[in-house]
Amino acid sequence: MNTENMTMKFIRKLPIPAEIKSRYPVAERLAEVKKQRDLEVQKIFTGESDKFLLVIGPCSADSEEPVMEYIHRLARVQEKVADRIFMIPRIYTNKPRTTGKGYKGMLHQPDPEKKPDLLEGLLAIRRLHTRVLEETGMTTADEMLYPENHRYLSDLLSYVAVGARSVEDQSHRLTASGIGIPCGMKNPTSGDFHVMLNSIEAAQSPQAFLYRGWEVHTQGNPLTHAILRGSNSKHGNNVPNYHYEDLRRLYEMYSERGLENMACLVDTNHSNSDKQYIEQIRIASEVLHSRRYSGDIRRMVKGFMIESYLVDGKQNIGDGVFGQSITDPCLGWEKTEKLIYEIADQV
Repeated sequence: MNTENMTMKFIRKLPIPAEIKSRYPVAERLAEVKKQRDLEVQKIFTGESDKFLLVIGPCSADSEEPVMEYIHRLARVQEKVADRIFMIPRIYTNKPRTTGKGYKGMLHQPDPEKKPDLLEGLLAIRRLHTRVLEETGMTTADEMLYPENHRYLSDLLSYVAVGARSVEDQSHRLTASGIGIPCGMKNPTSGDFHVMLNSIEAAQSPQAFLYRGWEVHTQGNPLTHAILRGSNSKHGNNVPNYHYEDLRRLYEMYSERGLENMACLVDTNHSNSDKQYIEQIRIASEVLHSRRYSGDIRRMVKGFMIESYLVDGKQNIGDGVFGQSITDPCLGWEKTEKLIYEIADQV
């Protein structure tokens, strides 16, 4: 008698990461580029480098060509500010949906106007991250929404973020302990700093757990750090946490833990900006002022996470505006370029 009550419909067995990587390999010369970039990012988090980090790009990487156009422009600006700023393009290919509905990113829908196709999605995100490295020499950032999927891109990424809805999850914390690159833990939507710091502590510690059908052991990831993205009140209002008092409190709580490589990025959008994308410019300026005022905050705040694309604002899927976000509103290119130069002048 079959007593199984699962209602999942198993569609097809997808290729494992090794199969996808063999289909879209990283050339040896590009692997060396990634190695050098990873080392430079690591030095920022350990304090050996005083460069300011920008994890910057579209809210979601919804289409390959406008993303590539954006990153080519970003690479040209990077050359001009390389002595002060290190940029990692955000290519977010899977998007958390609070209700489970709506566009979930390129992984699910490589074409936002077509039905989900997860096999083509895996290939599409691998191609896009690889193409960025090949054409611009820049390595990328993505959100670790699904921890078991990290290995599909592990030889391409220089930065990973764990989102506000995932930061309390055990599998995210344990996987982060073994990824070997900087991993930003966002504060949860509740805004509780303790939860975020618990997550950092777990990821910095050695762990043993089940991953992709294997028993794995990790040594811990000392490059795990905080991301402040604002929070939501019990009434659903957005509450910022980038002000001087917030940064000071985080510094004190962080110090009490004795964690390695104290570091924080400030997310200038999301609940910090009340999703008013233009506010990112003002928020960045205020945080930079706090860094100038306090040496402790200067040492802790290593950079920003900025949502930026070719065209200001957002559009609906199918509107056809090249390089405009179909998820959260983003800063357009002209404002972005100006902001990068302003940051470079102040760090």
